[in-house]
Amino acid sequence: MSGERGENTADAPARADRAEDPRPRTAQADRGRTRPRTAAAIASVALFAAVGVVLAVTTPWNPLPGRVPGGHTAPDPALDFTPAEIERSRAFDAALAPPAYAGLLVGLALVLVLGLTPLGARLLDRATARAPWWPLRTAAAALALTAAVRLAGLPFDAWSESVLHRYGLSTQSWPSWLTDQLKSLGVTWVIWTVALALLYLLMRRFPRWWWTGAAAGGFLLVVGASFVYPVAVEPLFNRFHSLPAGPLRSELLAMAERDGVPVTDVLVADASRRTTALNAYVSGFGSTRRIVVYDTLLKSAPPEQVASIVAHELGHADNDDVLHGTLIGALAVSGGICLLYVLLTSPRLRRRAGVDASGLADARSAALVLALVTVATQVGAPVQNLVSRHVEARADAHSLDLTRDPATFVSMQRELSVRNISDLRPDPVEYVLWRTHPAGPQRIAMARDWARMHGVTEPPPLNRR
Repeated sequence: MSGERGENTADAPARADRAEDPRPRTAQADRGRTRPRTAAAIASVALFAAVGVVLAVTTPWNPLPGRVPGGHTAPDPALDFTPAEIERSRAFDAALAPPAYAGLLVGLALVLVLGLTPLGARLLDRATARAPWWPLRTAAAALALTAAVRLAGLPFDAWSESVLHRYGLSTQSWPSWLTDQLKSLGVTWVIWTVALALLYLLMRRFPRWWWTGAAAGGFLLVVGASFVYPVAVEPLFNRFHSLPAGPLRSELLAMAERDGVPVTDVLVADASRRTTALNAYVSGFGSTRRIVVYDTLLKSAPPEQVASIVAHELGHADNDDVLHGTLIGALAVSGGICLLYVLLTSPRLRRRAGVDASGLADARSAALVLALVTVATQVGAPVQNLVSRHVEARADAHSLDLTRDPATFVSMQRELSVRNISDLRPDPVEYVLWRTHPAGPQRIAMARDWARMHGVTEPPPLNRR
């Protein structure tokens, strides 16, 4: 930097010497700039390669290992669902597809326009002009961006909600639905504010090597968020209470003990104030791990079907699927942050976004960061969904191993598909973009394979024509 100062005449000889042969200084400066970019690029490739290897090795690609007598059963909705049920599923999916695709395209277009043109930087300049301190500017920028994205998607979310109302799946009033939208916006804003504030703090403190601390911090943030989510975020949207004492609770806890999964409680969520759908899930890990069933499930399903579903969730707990997925996701985020450094230090990309080098560590770059993160998330979603479908299939196999009751499993999957109006013949594109679970007919077919593999009576077709 001393070569840029012109006030001290004592520096003139040194400046004259450098002017005669500027090449050594230029080469040294270039090496200084490219060294962290090269290191970040190598780290990004290494981390993503590690994620790929871990997924390739740990994903249960074949949840039912071994030979299936007579060969695998082909999924066929006509075996277990009536033509009217199949047509209703098709019509429901056709009604939901337009708002889903339109919302995806509009959301992507918005973040790309804001992030990859000067429009986003100008918007954030205005949104943060009155904030006197950079953390406040960061919070204002995060609010402006998250609110813009939420508002752009709101018409399509409302469109989807109207479809759910029309088909009887949603029980929410519109004021209640809007309240949930505001809560979701608040959670998203807090997450983005914290992430951006920590990112800019590191950028300001370590302008050339901030990506190292950010990669480590991103890993820890993902793990921490997954740990606290069940106790910090889920209660914002649902109320929970312990499953009341009785034969069902005793049976479920005994089943967990028999499975060797430490479960001290089963929680019930008041999902009926929003939906008629049936569901259960497991979230958190360690001391925050919880198994939750919807109250709609308890009200409409017989005890043996509830046990079949809880046995599936015990499969997730037994395999530590939440923790495993969290660690893989955190590793991918670390790789993404290294790649983010490479992209943010590209002069061409910065010019396109209207952000100069001095604005990288400020709220003006938030739109560019959002665009890059959104694109990366969308690109990674099909891989995440593919892995998720196989993990869910393994949990189904665990449920069958634990209950040894494929007939109840098949009847439960049929009931879930009908009540939730699940897509029985998923469109290939939608399957890749959004499907995190196998389709109902696929799960039923696997149960029949399991029955033949274990010498148990194969469940007959359930088509009730």
